[in-house]
Amino acid sequence: MVSKRDYYEVLGVSRNASADDIKKSYRKLALQYHPDRNHGNKSAEEKFKEAAEAYAVLSDADKRAQYNQFGHSLGGRGFQGFEGYEDNFRVFNDIFGDLFDDFFGGGGRGGSGGRTRARRGRDLEFSVEIELQEVLKGKEMPLEIPRRETCNECQGSGAAKGSKKTVCQECAGRGEIRVSQGFFTLRRTCPRCHGEGEKIEKPCTTCRGSGRIQKTRKLSIKIPPGMESDARLKITGEGEAGELGGPRGDLYLHVIVKNHPIFERRDADLYCEILIPFTVAALGGEVAVPTIEDETSLKVPAGTPSGKIFKLKEFGLPILGHSGVRGNQFIRIEIEVPSKLSDTEKKLLQDLARQRQEKIQVKPKGFFDQLKESF
Repeated sequence: MVSKRDYYEVLGVSRNASADDIKKSYRKLALQYHPDRNHGNKSAEEKFKEAAEAYAVLSDADKRAQYNQFGHSLGGRGFQGFEGYEDNFRVFNDIFGDLFDDFFGGGGRGGSGGRTRARRGRDLEFSVEIELQEVLKGKEMPLEIPRRETCNECQGSGAAKGSKKTVCQECAGRGEIRVSQGFFTLRRTCPRCHGEGEKIEKPCTTCRGSGRIQKTRKLSIKIPPGMESDARLKITGEGEAGELGGPRGDLYLHVIVKNHPIFERRDADLYCEILIPFTVAALGGEVAVPTIEDETSLKVPAGTPSGKIFKLKEFGLPILGHSGVRGNQFIRIEIEVPSKLSDTEKKLLQDLARQRQEKIQVKPKGFFDQLKESF
């Protein structure tokens, strides 16, 4: 006769392990060696039974105390096994009920008598596009959402007027069926009534027994100022209708802000480049620059180099959730060099060059270093 292994050794835990540690260890072993995952593997089946026996003893405080004192004899009582003992079957199924959910998704375990409770409606998600200018003040936009609504004809019951629901013959109204798996019994959602415990005698002709119909919902959606691109906006309770009186789902809008031909957005700040005449760069002056709303005047000091960056404070976009607070606008100056000159213009520039005795100068820093610093 083969002697039994120590229960603590079977579960791979220490003798002072907590109840949670014992349960976690057992669940891991049960999932690994469960017969449904090891068809025809006798060794896995024996290990599964061994782990189940160890857990049945060590998960019970009284039995664990007896085992710690007397070993496998449990003070003369011993472990009686599961086969043929109705009470042990019930206790066994209660202990391992949450384990079965890992295999079968928890079907048939909710609600009174095993029937499925009301289910929440499905969440919906749609994408909308807005212009960058619309981020400034926000936008109110109409939206048409196709979704499933509760059927008005049957009020969501799925049954035609005057008809009623009958008890499902497959599961006798329990919403679940019991399947033998080796030495214990598992519960599964009834495939005929899908866990309802009832069958519709005469389905509603409008919704064909589903309790919901497809409709188009017209909404007016407010996109708040400062909305980031690729952000999601949640509209609570505007998803699909629930089943059996369950609550509605939610609606999520995926907001996409279109690219702008002039401005680049970085959070709440805006960036752009403008070309100014080389005469303005040399002599100074005022130039008109574009803004997200219109345009404004920018004072350019004399001797402004190409690549110079100016800041317009609070000419950027609003910051989401911060009323009255805006980012900045940054303007990078590029000097426009004319490609064609008249004879008079050439002569004037040649005279200027002679007066300034201009020569090509090489700066100590390389071209790429200067390019990096300019940004």
